[in-house]
Amino acid sequence: MSEKKKTHPAKKERLHSRNKHRERYDFKLLTNSCTELNQYITENKYGDETIDWFNAEAVKILNKALLIHYYNLTYWDIPSGYLCPPIPGRADYIHHIADVMSISNNGEIPKGQHIKCLDIGVGANCVYPIIGNSEYGWSFIGSDIDPDAINSAKKIVTSNSNLKGKIEIRLQTSSKNIFAGILEKGERIDVSICNPPFHASLAESQAGTIRKLSNLKNKKITKPELNFGGKEGELWTEGGEKRFILNMIRQSKQFGKSCCWFSTLVSKQSNLKHIYKELDNIFAAEYKTIPMGQGNKSSRIVAWTFLSVKEEKQWINEGWS
Repeated sequence: MSEKKKTHPAKKERLHSRNKHRERYDFKLLTNSCTELNQYITENKYGDETIDWFNAEAVKILNKALLIHYYNLTYWDIPSGYLCPPIPGRADYIHHIADVMSISNNGEIPKGQHIKCLDIGVGANCVYPIIGNSEYGWSFIGSDIDPDAINSAKKIVTSNSNLKGKIEIRLQTSSKNIFAGILEKGERIDVSICNPPFHASLAESQAGTIRKLSNLKNKKITKPELNFGGKEGELWTEGGEKRFILNMIRQSKQFGKSCCWFSTLVSKQSNLKHIYKELDNIFAAEYKTIPMGQGNKSSRIVAWTFLSVKEEKQWINEGWS
């Protein structure tokens, strides 16, 4: 017998208004699109259909179902242990960065394959390019330093006819470079996006996972089992989020006339003051912060440009019409 049914908000109001995942998951629809999901569906204590959020395979198959149902895929998979990101949060970034571009474009979101985006750290999952192409028709370059992640992302692209020719996956061979070695001479991109590694070390990452699991399960957890997976470069890097973003900002200056808008997720609010200081130091023409939220988690996007108002207008007239 289920407990007295818990009331849920009709919509997840913190998600972007265009996000397809604002309502509770419709498992009947999702299992129609991906029958594999059936074996992982259970009832919670309130009698609602759900999955075991601590089961990594169940989370992966839910992601697969969401991508097949909402983003027109026929194939999606990732190797064991790689990051399986929450789809609603990834979609939110794409919609918010579309709004940043629309402000530059008299309120109209630029759409179509001629709009080129760079996803820094595309990962094995290739989720940002999938959503960006499906929602707005944008083409993508996805970069990563991990050859196995590159191979996985390439397989996703080549296995879906609607992605072929629209997403190019490129290996970054230098651990020091972010844009150099990926962008070719004279190549222009309209926007760059990035979900940087959060932690500064494996130990810090594992400690964070243990805290999260202990809070979720209301008991002390000692083993850091990741329901969303994640490897070095996806979850941790030397210096953590702060050093990675500051390095990216410095390197973006060299490509300031090759990209209209640079952007990154920033998980730690305490890092913002350092980010703003660095953007001032390198004379960014404009920067802005866009708040984001999913469930109880708050985050934000920081976006910046080196183009003057006149240069930005010229960029848009030449490439976005």
